[in-house]
Amino acid sequence: MLTARRSLPLVATATLAFSLAAGAQAQDKIKVGLMLPYTGTYAALGTAIENGFRLYVQEQGGKLAGKEIEYFKVDDESDPSKAPENANKLVKRDQVDVLVGTVHSGVAMGMAKVAKDNNTLLIVPNAGADAITGPLCAPNIFRSSFTNWQPAYAMGLVAAEQRKHKTAVTLTWKYAAGDESVRGFKEGFESKGGKVIKELNLPFPNVEFQALLTEIAALKPDAVYVFFAGGGAVKFVKDYAAAGLKDKIPLYGAGFLTDGTLEAQGDAASGLFTTLHYADDLTLPKDRSFRFSYAKAYKLQPDVYAVQGYDAAQLLAAGLKAAGGDFKNRDALVKGMEQAKIDSPRGPFTMSKAHNPVQDIYLRKVDGKTNRSVSIAVKGLADPARGCKL
Repeated sequence: MLTARRSLPLVATATLAFSLAAGAQAQDKIKVGLMLPYTGTYAALGTAIENGFRLYVQEQGGKLAGKEIEYFKVDDESDPSKAPENANKLVKRDQVDVLVGTVHSGVAMGMAKVAKDNNTLLIVPNAGADAITGPLCAPNIFRSSFTNWQPAYAMGLVAAEQRKHKTAVTLTWKYAAGDESVRGFKEGFESKGGKVIKELNLPFPNVEFQALLTEIAALKPDAVYVFFAGGGAVKFVKDYAAAGLKDKIPLYGAGFLTDGTLEAQGDAASGLFTTLHYADDLTLPKDRSFRFSYAKAYKLQPDVYAVQGYDAAQLLAAGLKAAGGDFKNRDALVKGMEQAKIDSPRGPFTMSKAHNPVQDIYLRKVDGKTNRSVSIAVKGLADPARGCKL
């Protein structure tokens, strides 16, 4: 009996030691939850974001601040109605340390709510919804991409100041991203003396443009600004040229009009000007090395989505480094992310008070199958983050 009684503390001690070792081992890993579109229209974008994120981690030897990265993945299906459920799979079921996502602004808004409710760190690697770093801003929410306002506002300035246009008509699908982009263009254009004489729209994802093109021709503005992407962008650019408007009324857009669409748009896109925080031919050493490494790793050419995923990992790394690799030291982690200077393929950027990139916006011109950088439209542009209380 005496021997048995003495053995109990030894068993307990062994169990405690095992538990402590397991706990220490668990803390050596950072759980990253990737909530991205892996099927449907935006699948290629989700893959590019994940590839970019993983590439940066691989370049650091598979660790950030000495911590191994463990990945958990959920297909967000680009469905806002499923966003809370999908985000909670990662937050509550998988207990991830950080959420990374997504492409669709409606889904990202749902993710932001879950992140706020659970105080989970969220890094948005694409969705441009102004509200994420506006009224929904929070200490634990960061973005490595852009707001819808940023490229649009820059194009408004370009159209008025550089291109000397006095009147413009805008056209977009009637949804949040389109509305925010049009507002940004209008703000920039009218701040420099231009006037938006008509705001046209059609339901998403309708691509029947003919009646609207007829109206544009009748209005005879100096310029037209549009926000379209993907298949809608391809059809609009082709229809605009086919209607004989391309050579009469200059067409401008946020960069998504010609990103990933040039092959399908063909000659109809030639010479179009767009604005975005990235271009295909930047001469920055960081961009050259990034493009080489990405192509070598994935046998694909990178795009703006891959850049934003890469920089999401850089942003997380900056926070972890500031916290000495201790993810539980959230104050130091957040401060490190807030103060980070990211050496991005797009060019160096810092974070605004609302946790959105303060970045250069490029004026690009379509040359063959390339969005060539013409100039920096606006240097170090910060989103106004209206409604943010940080």
